[in-house]
Amino acid sequence: QYMDVLKQKYVDGMILTTNQLAMEEVAELDVPIVVLDRPSDHSFPSVIADNYSGARVATRHLYDIGCRKIAHIQGPTHVVNAMQRFYGYRDEMKSLGLWEEAVVIQGNYQLKQAKEAVLQAIQTNSIDGIFAGNDAMAVGALKAVQQLGLRVPEDVAIIGYDGIPLTEMTTPELSTISQPIYEMGAIAARLLVKTIEGQPIDQLHYVLPVKLIERDSTRRRGKS
Repeated sequence: QYMDVLKQKYVDGMILTTNQLAMEEVAELDVPIVVLDRPSDHSFPSVIADNYSGARVATRHLYDIGCRKIAHIQGPTHVVNAMQRFYGYRDEMKSLGLWEEAVVIQGNYQLKQAKEAVLQAIQTNSIDGIFAGNDAMAVGALKAVQQLGLRVPEDVAIIGYDGIPLTEMTTPELSTISQPIYEMGAIAARLLVKTIEGQPIDQLHYVLPVKLIERDSTRRRGKS
């Protein structure tokens, strides 16, 4: 409905971040499209972050500070970037010899759902580390751990994903995998303008590197 409204206003192009549309539906829009933070089928220019590698870095970071029972709060299974983050976690855990499907829990990218899932998981498993598939779920995990009277990071270390400002407003502040959000938006805008103007595009698909931001939620004394 929103895109029908935009077309009626004769917009020249759109940047899409939705996961609610199939690429066949996007193709029917008949305006220049750039896909941001949602990998396409390569029919359209796209800008994404390296979700898989970032997830491996997050999982390894928890291992490096001493965590051995590392849970993952997974995002929606129909969202490509959520699954890429899950695959990165799974493959890193397998390489460490720690893979255990029982500690993968569903948070659906929602703070409240993640909190409830973590409350249940911690009471049935001896979890000492949590990698949340996004920062909102990391906040939910933090609330759950604190509600159970456990300490972060001493009892349970937590790391999120995205790098949104909310992670600096919690106590303790949350470690996260930071995406180059501004740069992603700028590249997407440039790609769209070039497409609208019919200019040649040197590179259609961008995968940008991510960065570990270590804060107090994973800063264990005596550990790197």
